Amino acid sequence: MPAFPSTLPTPRTPPSMDAPPLRWGVLGTGWIAERFVASVQRHTRQRFTAVASRAAGRAKDFAERHGIPAAYGSYEDLVAASDVDVVYVATEHTAHLACARLALEAGKHTLVEKPLALDASEAAQIVELASARGLFCAEALWTFFLPKFDVVRQILESGVLGDIHTVLAEYGEHFTAEHRILRPDSAGGPLLDLGTYPLSLATWVLGAPAEILALGQPHPAGVNGQTAAVLRDADGNQAVVHTTLFSDTPTSATLAGTRATLTLPGPFYQPGDLTLTPSGGGTTLTYTEPRTAHEALHHEAAEVARCVAAGQLETPLRPLADSLTTLRAMDEIRRVAGIHFGPGQAVLE
Repeated sequence: MPAFPSTLPTPRTPPSMDAPPLRWGVLGTGWIAERFVASVQRHTRQRFTAVASRAAGRAKDFAERHGIPAAYGSYEDLVAASDVDVVYVATEHTAHLACARLALEAGKHTLVEKPLALDASEAAQIVELASARGLFCAEALWTFFLPKFDVVRQILESGVLGDIHTVLAEYGEHFTAEHRILRPDSAGGPLLDLGTYPLSLATWVLGAPAEILALGQPHPAGVNGQTAAVLRDADGNQAVVHTTLFSDTPTSATLAGTRATLTLPGPFYQPGDLTLTPSGGGTTLTYTEPRTAHEALHHEAAEVARCVAAGQLETPLRPLADSLTTLRAMDEIRRVAGIHFGPGQAVLE
């Protein structure tokens, strides 16, 4: 077992500005598309050549705000454009599969906003199509591309935590009544938007769960309001995850091992601090980085560009197998908790 370190590792994340420039097309003009494009334009050499919306006016307005030369009122027209190398799917969850298929069938490398799809079955279709076409594909779960999470990755690889028996992770956020997350016809509820973060952390650290226990509580809007789950791996190690729309919570995470504990204060999935403390007490080591929130979205775009330029079909920072593992766990949580949604519905029995 390695000795407790005197310092924490530094991130190995290359500068985003050094990533080779690609030509990007964006499907969707909503909240996340706005922040992704703005961050990538400020911090990389990537070029946005086209944006599309089902409403041509929204695409035109978006293009004007961000200096994008082409605006389409059709997703089909954008994926057919010869000046697009990579398509970023930023539509609502219910359209991820259809939009990813459009892009991949048109021969475009594809980055799909998290979650990759509504469920593991849909995600598997995307993965299989990307493989068959020999195209890069990834889930835009930005957390795993952050410098902070490369520090986490190195800590896990070092073995300094010892045997990890416990993962604790949660994310709660209050939303106003008009938000998409409260709409049953948009596969609303916290799991796909918020629960993705604690659940992906748990499955990354402990792997695919052997057993899941879960409970849900309905929201008056007709979606699931909150869900708690316990995941057990084949060795009996446990993760406890929770997500809610009812309240703002600390949104923190803890990876507890037999030799040390890694703590990620809230919001754990964004840029920020982490601490490493030896079991039984002692000197705590702290990694600190600016809390730039969604300004850090550029890291995932830079990684896509590096992978595409190198001829890689996926990224080792968020392999497609990991995306599938998270969605399979999410499917089981919904089954056990009695939460059902698909295209056009998201309800709790």
